[in-house]
Amino acid sequence: MPSAGCKPSLAVAAIVLAQCLSTSLWFSPSGVADSLMQAWQLSATSFGWLLAATQLGFIAGTMVFALSGAADRFQPTRIFVVCSAIGALANAAVTWGVTDYGVFWSLRFVVGMCLAGIYPLGMKMLVQRVGSQPAAALGWLVGMLTLGTAMPHGLRALGQSWPWPEVLLGSSALALVGAALVAWMGQPPKQAASPATTTTLPPVRLNTQALREVMAVRGFRASALGYFGHMWELYAFWSVLPWLSLPIHRALVTAGYGWAPSVALISFAAIGIGFLGCVLGGIWSRRVGSARVAATALAASGLMCLGYPLIPNAWPLVQLGALLFWGICVVADSPQFSAMSSQHAPPQWLGSALVLQNGVGFFITVLSILLLGWAVQQWGSMALWLLAPGPLLGLWALRPLLKEV
Repeated sequence: MPSAGCKPSLAVAAIVLAQCLSTSLWFSPSGVADSLMQAWQLSATSFGWLLAATQLGFIAGTMVFALSGAADRFQPTRIFVVCSAIGALANAAVTWGVTDYGVFWSLRFVVGMCLAGIYPLGMKMLVQRVGSQPAAALGWLVGMLTLGTAMPHGLRALGQSWPWPEVLLGSSALALVGAALVAWMGQPPKQAASPATTTTLPPVRLNTQALREVMAVRGFRASALGYFGHMWELYAFWSVLPWLSLPIHRALVTAGYGWAPSVALISFAAIGIGFLGCVLGGIWSRRVGSARVAATALAASGLMCLGYPLIPNAWPLVQLGALLFWGICVVADSPQFSAMSSQHAPPQWLGSALVLQNGVGFFITVLSILLLGWAVQQWGSMALWLLAPGPLLGLWALRPLLKEV
């Protein structure tokens, strides 16, 4: 039974937990990459296209929600619940006797469209509950998205003997629990509403005037370009973690350690630890500003792009530590870019600005995922150098905002 009178603190906890559970759909194939590729006889490129399908679906879903105005016309809790349920079904459907790759790809596209009703709408629900001070809560929300992305690897780590369909079904079950949490939470009490929490984004009008005016704003342009560089690295790094984790696992086993973490556990830890980066980055931004936090994260992750391939395979513990450090840095700047872009975008074009930034950013992830997925098969960890231009572009773009600090 929905609880419209749910306390704000309890509601925030429910939202961020539901975000974690429902976004486990995002990278569910990655949690079983090895067995899935073997069962479907997929090449690295074909598997990369499955991940790209989710990204493309997210772009399409975001555009549909934005241009139709559905995100403002319907209650966000209802959209979240419906999208979580449909996404869970689409994610699970591939285990129900599907044998055609095209059907598999289409189902992943549907999952991506549903995620457009989960991640952004989770942010909107959070703002409705916390009012005019959402910065710290936003860090928690993006952190929980990161944990949700890691969740399929965590499921595989818990059940090493599970066949790949069980892991996908587990992700779908988690998404249904997330939907149930939001349904239980209900709508915020009417008496708690305020102008800050009820104001919606200006209508999205993607026309040439909007694009010109948005990109003409120096602060928004700096934040958007920094975000594009960040997105070139983020999802591609997450997508190849199973391949990066495999030599670490093998080296630890060969070295005779009493216990060696599995590939799935290393992947889960390297993604999930980004939760700390988001939360701690949000706290630090109150003292030094979002631009400095984002620049620090970009610089650190850029150094990892360049330095990680130089670590010898004979040093598996150093590689493991480096992956965990990289996992913290690679996503810590994400909430900060959202905050900076919202601050600098022209108010009359705010909706268009955010749609433009997210649409271009996620399209960039499609390119980097496909490129890196192919390159690691050819060059191993040396392929990570292909990610370095992203953080470098981001640092170059942030210069105007750093001067304002």
